[in-house]
Amino acid sequence: MLWPLEARGIGFRSLTEAMDTTTAGGRLVFQIFGALAEFERGMIRERTRAGLDAARARGKKGGRPAKLKAAELKAAKALLADPEINVSDVARRIGVSSATLYRHIPAPRATYGARPVASHVAENCTDVATTEGAPG
Repeated sequence: MLWPLEARGIGFRSLTEAMDTTTAGGRLVFQIFGALAEFERGMIRERTRAGLDAARARGKKGGRPAKLKAAELKAAKALLADPEINVSDVARRIGVSSATLYRHIPAPRATYGARPVASHVAENCTDVATTEGAPG
């Protein structure tokens, strides 16, 4: 951190601690503090990892609780089997956002009773042959 500054002839002198990197003793103290800080950070990382592993071994699961329970997910899949009910209605009935529903069921209509794309397009499009300029 200080080495680029030192290369330009800039030193570090603490006003509150007896540390001055322009002297050999000051550089030694600074390096020792840096090494101690790095050591402490490594120890914190190891203790955190050990605590998480111990909790996992006891059957604890970390993180935020799931928004959708298994029964709600099953109900959502059953509702999505009905092509008349759209995804936002299902999400509203269950009490979650559409994004949450899509996160748990990535392609809800493709899997749970969607109408084929061709029939949906046929219902919502006009006949191409009757438009002006179409081949007869």
